[in-house]
Amino acid sequence: MCGIIGCVGRGDETLDVLLSGLEGLEYRGYDSAGVALSNGDLSVCKREGEIQRLQRAVATDLGGPVGIGHTRWSTHGPPSDDNAHPHTDCAGDVAVVHNGIVENYADLREDLRAAGHEFESDTDTEVVPHLIEDRLADGATFEEAFRAAVARLEGSYALAAVSKDSEAVLAARNDSPLVVGVGDDAAYLASDVPAFLDYTDRVVYLDDGEFARLESGSWTVSDAEGRLLDKSVSRVAWDAEETAKSGYDHYMLKEIHEQPRALRKCLRGRVDELTGSVEVESLAGLDPESVQFVACGTSYHAALFGARLLRESGVHAQAFLASEYATAPPPISDGGLVVGVTQSGETADTLAALREARRRGVETLAMTNVVGSTAARECDRTLFIRAGPEIGVAATKTFSSQVVAANLLAGVVASGDDAREIVEALRDLPGQVQAILDDTRAAKVAETYVDSEGYFFVGRGHHYPVALEGALKMKEITYKHAEGFPAGELKHGPLALVTDETPVFAVVTGDGPEATKTVGNVKEVEARDAPVVAVTDGASDAGRFADAVLEIPETHPRVAPVLANVQLQLVAYHVAKRLGRSIDKPRNLAKSVTVE
Repeated sequence: MCGIIGCVGRGDETLDVLLSGLEGLEYRGYDSAGVALSNGDLSVCKREGEIQRLQRAVATDLGGPVGIGHTRWSTHGPPSDDNAHPHTDCAGDVAVVHNGIVENYADLREDLRAAGHEFESDTDTEVVPHLIEDRLADGATFEEAFRAAVARLEGSYALAAVSKDSEAVLAARNDSPLVVGVGDDAAYLASDVPAFLDYTDRVVYLDDGEFARLESGSWTVSDAEGRLLDKSVSRVAWDAEETAKSGYDHYMLKEIHEQPRALRKCLRGRVDELTGSVEVESLAGLDPESVQFVACGTSYHAALFGARLLRESGVHAQAFLASEYATAPPPISDGGLVVGVTQSGETADTLAALREARRRGVETLAMTNVVGSTAARECDRTLFIRAGPEIGVAATKTFSSQVVAANLLAGVVASGDDAREIVEALRDLPGQVQAILDDTRAAKVAETYVDSEGYFFVGRGHHYPVALEGALKMKEITYKHAEGFPAGELKHGPLALVTDETPVFAVVTGDGPEATKTVGNVKEVEARDAPVVAVTDGASDAGRFADAVLEIPETHPRVAPVLANVQLQLVAYHVAKRLGRSIDKPRNLAKSVTVE
């Protein structure tokens, strides 16, 4: 959600660095983009629409050694050139970019207007350069004015500012991610590492309440009182090639095909096939009396899966939507654990839920993909899913890795009698995913049902979260109506929506009672002329009653959901491709939701 890029110390290359950085942030979702450069004067260019419009509009003589850029995802005011960032003060001497929401902007705007300031946009952000301008008029330095402006803000923000009279980029963070990139003779600033990974892999993560000052060849981080902080420099564990498409048509397809490697990385060094045990150093000694998962979107579906695994092993466990948990947290016993499942580690609602848990004195665990993320830094423990960078807005390989990580957590907290069988199944999982990728008929199924009115996904037990996730992927990238249900709930209302124009994807594995009941549900929709696509291992007779079958290998019930989900990811991808959708950047969506 929105993206910031800043650069100091690249001379005439600064504009190129900014534009390249904005392209690296496209995956976060945006509807306008802009840049501002300082060189004794301030030059600003911004445009509604895609970055390519901005690139065409940028004047050839726009330059300067200090600059900031932004991709905007609209909150206050519709997409337009005026509402695009950067925003400037009345004199055009200061430019600011902002991620987040200034909650008291209306009061600030009224005060500034009364003092003679004029506004050109509908945004909350525009108050910031005018606040800076006010203090500069009183004789403050650029940094003093910037700090004074930030002190008046309420809400969430990642801010970056430049001035025509300064050779520095100033930045501040509160509840919205910012990271500094450390180059040999240059310094960078961004919402996320891919924005500057072509130039450096050395990073410094800012925490809430911290300020950064970037100058040519130097950088400092300080607290709200101006005291310098000793921040460690980390190295990013992946390179720029991992964030490229590598010959695939879309990042989403690339990331679907990266799942075997991602799962191997998630498992490496954590399972012992000889003993059937799971050992994760960060989880050593963990023995909670109860567990509450908090998450949003795709991560919530993984959380539902994880909670079920723990309940099956005798641990009281529940999954909650983070946005609901933070406002009305359920009681939790002493010795409980709250697990925040978040791909980015920056999801605002999940962070709020985790902070509420910590406020109550409850131990917290971040199950996340990003080392150095806010969740990873703030939680008592971390379980990294090791999926590598995921650029496509629709989560794919991170969901599979979260499901495997949930198995690891269950293996540590509540290992059962079938622990060896589960470990063996996890060992075989990457190869089985590869077999699906090599032999899938998902493209053919997509071709058959691309013009359907809507899609339903059903499953029982471990496959209920997969049904939800299958529907979410279809909604996200095809813009078609899709719903996921527990298979047994069909007759309690949703069956009224079933027609011959609504294919039902039924996930059925094994031949136990759950499979038998789900096959019964398949017969119910078949009797109402709905097409049925069975995602099955063939152990039941689900395929006999289906119009199409997507096969998966037989495996342990706790691992089968990953395999079924891969097939559903591919169906959604191929439907979206046939419809000509913007697969990697679906309309209205952002990769990382950093505002509540």
